[in-house]
Amino acid sequence: MELSYQEKLTLIKLNELKKAKFEELVKETGLEQVAVMRAVLGLQAKGLAKLHERSERVVKLTETGKKYAEIGLPEWRALKLLRGRGKVTLDDLREVLSDDELKPIVGLLRKEGWASVRKEDGKLILEITEKGLEAGERPIDRALKLLAEKGVVPVNEIEKLVPVKELKRRKIGEEETVTEREVEITPAGEELAPKVELKREVSVLTPELIKSGKWREVEFRKFDIKAPVRRIYPGKKQPYRAFLDKIRRRLIEMGFIEMTVESMIETQFWNFDALFQPQNHPAREWTDTYQLKYPKSGHLPDEELVERVKTAHERGLAGSRGWGYVWSPERAMLLMPRAHGTALDARQLAKGVEIPGKYFTIQRVFRPDVLDRTHLIEFNQIDGFVVGEELNFRHLLGILKRFAVEIAGARKVKFLPDYYPFTEPSVQMSAYHPELGWVEFGGAGIFREEMTKALGIDVPVIAWGIGIDRLAMFKLGIDDIRYLFSYDLRWLREAKLVW
Repeated sequence: MELSYQEKLTLIKLNELKKAKFEELVKETGLEQVAVMRAVLGLQAKGLAKLHERSERVVKLTETGKKYAEIGLPEWRALKLLRGRGKVTLDDLREVLSDDELKPIVGLLRKEGWASVRKEDGKLILEITEKGLEAGERPIDRALKLLAEKGVVPVNEIEKLVPVKELKRRKIGEEETVTEREVEITPAGEELAPKVELKREVSVLTPELIKSGKWREVEFRKFDIKAPVRRIYPGKKQPYRAFLDKIRRRLIEMGFIEMTVESMIETQFWNFDALFQPQNHPAREWTDTYQLKYPKSGHLPDEELVERVKTAHERGLAGSRGWGYVWSPERAMLLMPRAHGTALDARQLAKGVEIPGKYFTIQRVFRPDVLDRTHLIEFNQIDGFVVGEELNFRHLLGILKRFAVEIAGARKVKFLPDYYPFTEPSVQMSAYHPELGWVEFGGAGIFREEMTKALGIDVPVIAWGIGIDRLAMFKLGIDDIRYLFSYDLRWLREAKLVW
């Protein structure tokens, strides 16, 4: 029978003791607890030892309970003062009680009937009652005394005096499970132990062992690759961060050019006006977008571009009649946290693009909303557009479906007609989540000519804006969007790495 060095040492010591508590066996072998446990389990599997375990729920004192065991429960300290003076004010009680104890103990004294409470000259007065003068030891006092004497007491013994939940509520005691382990040698173990030869065990064959010839005097450790070991959590990227990086890499591999910008603060010109969204549109009010309090205004781009955007709004471009109002440059200069990544589309189109060309950006955006399982007020959005002479609406639907199925892992996708001021036709995209049902996560369409021509583009541009946080919910298998930014260490450790 093959035994490891730890198993041999444990068997030899156990043969001397015959039966021993696990802690005693650890002391006798001089090994780490985990090594002894592994050896005992190995010996048990080979029929050489038996491990007996007994678990019991016990109660022990908290730090607060230890303090009360020394100086007394707050109600007894207060009652002692009352018995000496007859009646006291709240300020008097502060001589023996902390501020945290004061309010609950006043209520407890009145509940027990130990004191009456009234107001005199605007002050709260406590006066001792007959019941307070005669009060004696209660079950909770005996429980505290028992815990102070024994340190650890079984739950069933404590509950003969007082419910454990009462000790927990008053932060006097806490419950835990204690496991006692005892190891016993079997007849087969007793027969084998005297025959065991304990040799030094090594796990690595070193040059020194070979040169000295001592390799003949040692045993080489055998490794059981199926044996249970402590789980190790290696360092890795935050799961959602890793997801975003892989999305970015995949799009670049598909030939998209990334649009970047340093600031999350945008003028309304780029966030709305350049997108042909009228200045009286309700989405531009404080109920739907955040606005910067200071500084309040920024700067407009070059005059020629501003003039074309102004003309599109007031009189129209490309056969349009525009919105028919007087466009305000002051309104366009107002600053705001970016409400959607489409603002970067407008910036890039005005700057100039390759035709044909594909562009994308992943940006933090901000919108007033009610926090719930599918909504945040600060979230990531992936925006992109493709520009080319032969593009049509079917190209757009194909890109969106491929993105949702291949990149996000959605199994079902559907498209619904929608409206956006800067696209025509427009479409809303939803995907099916097994826990949440159908979830809207993106809007798309073909940019209106009133927008693209004002920005200097004369060919079709198909574009989309997708809530990448919601797509991540599909890929990471979670049903609450807030969990993407969770500090839950268990989830951060165990969340699967996704492609």
